Amino acid sequence: MKYRTSRDSRTGEANNAVVLIVGSLVVIGGLSVFLFRLPDQAQVIPKVTADDVAGGNGKNSSKDDGQPNKNTGKRSLVLYCAAGMKLPVEAAATKFTAETGIEVQLQYGGSGTLLSSLQIAKTGDLYLAADTSYIEIAREKKVLSEAVALARMRPVIVVAKGNPKKIADIDDLLRSDVKFALADPGAASVGKLTKKILGQSGQWDTVEKAAKVFVPTVNEITNNVLTASVDAGIIWDSQVNQHPDELDMVRIPTFDAAVKEVTIGVLKWCENSADALKFARYLQAAEKGQAEFEKFGFQTIPGDAWAEKPELILYSGGVNRLAIQDTIAWFEQREGVRVNVVYNGCGILVGMINGSQHKQPDAYFACDVSFMTQVQDRFRPALDVAHTNMVIITKRGNPKKINSAVDLAREGLKVGVANPKESALGALTQGLFETVKVGDSDLYTAMQPNISVRTPTADLLVNQLMLSLDAAVVYQANLSEVLGKVEIIPIREGNSTAIQPIAVGKQTKMPYLTQRLVDALTSDVSRKRFLDVGFSWRARLVAP
Repeated sequence: MKYRTSRDSRTGEANNAVVLIVGSLVVIGGLSVFLFRLPDQAQVIPKVTADDVAGGNGKNSSKDDGQPNKNTGKRSLVLYCAAGMKLPVEAAATKFTAETGIEVQLQYGGSGTLLSSLQIAKTGDLYLAADTSYIEIAREKKVLSEAVALARMRPVIVVAKGNPKKIADIDDLLRSDVKFALADPGAASVGKLTKKILGQSGQWDTVEKAAKVFVPTVNEITNNVLTASVDAGIIWDSQVNQHPDELDMVRIPTFDAAVKEVTIGVLKWCENSADALKFARYLQAAEKGQAEFEKFGFQTIPGDAWAEKPELILYSGGVNRLAIQDTIAWFEQREGVRVNVVYNGCGILVGMINGSQHKQPDAYFACDVSFMTQVQDRFRPALDVAHTNMVIITKRGNPKKINSAVDLAREGLKVGVANPKESALGALTQGLFETVKVGDSDLYTAMQPNISVRTPTADLLVNQLMLSLDAAVVYQANLSEVLGKVEIIPIREGNSTAIQPIAVGKQTKMPYLTQRLVDALTSDVSRKRFLDVGFSWRARLVAP
């Protein structure tokens, strides 16, 4: 490995370019698996036995249409891993393979180098970067799907044990008796961050010129300090924590403020997303990968509880069923999980949430915000996803000549409404019609003699209309399957709009997985499904 000194930086850049071009030609020339050498030797985590390996349960996620894809049967993964994460990731991968039979091939390098390489190769399953800035770049370049946070780090100045040169800040690196190393900003995330921080303080140009060597990974800076090739370097605090008897760290305020998250993402061309996301979840689980990160000096995060095939509970108002059922099926296959959806009237669901005899949901998708506010203290902040209007429906041809909501109080009609104690639709209907005056009364009171059916959900009202009712009050979004079979009369009195919010439960043991479910339900593919069944969209679309 040739180092780029401050005097021959252009030569080093040229050498790096040559290495990248040669590596690219080798890949394009026909390697079946992307195994060209990066700064560290690739490590293959072997199977335990052939009996441990079963058929895959994932999908080819290169299609971004939200539809399940054919199972490939692949039971091995290729992970491009930032070099500084080698020890915890390798240890976790070994245990993951022993427990699941899924092989993990690890390719190490600087975060920037890996990102450039995988874009050329367009193969592999996962990319683990030392900070989220590279994950964002990968998203912008449309090479990444889901991203899962794993640990936190901050940059520090690394010195030999006891700090023999008494280095206290960045200015001390510039002393004539100090030799120091930096990570290449174009190859390693800590190098990129160092350049950004020191650039903001006006110190970068001076520090760059004074550096003895530039290297592509934090591991090489660590080794240089361990072997006394240099007196200091700038690396992640986790690297120093891995050598407590040999190294010390010098923390400075501007670096302390720059905490970064180690993040793993699923590549767009991953052929088995279920296995890839299973490994990502394994790395994030407290009793699995997080234990390894903590052992090797990283600041851990409160990740999801581990389950090889997790189950989530989603409570959803019945109005959402047609819009979300296909997205949930896709999510289950992509993630290799099960989503148990409880559809019902929101009044009933709120009662279940407030009660003690039912399992609490990981997420709640309400029919209207009024039924989210009743239980908001049990959930994280809600996101308004869509909205739909309440309408009146009659049989085809409108034989009773109903033209407005006030007509529902006419003598002799059979009217169906939702139950206000069980359903958001029922409560909204009552609240709206109580504001409409009919003679000396309000509309809701005036129409009581005509109400012959009260149901917990609107879809039941649609069925009842076909059997015996003259009219019913439902949501516009309930009618996609009966268009052409009923007449729709808009409600022009007052505000007839119902807004559908979704929120993640505070008590969920799988907040990250549940948030990915919310992301799926607010994606562009999901938006189209909502629009197709008659909703209007409100949510800001999440990144694909």
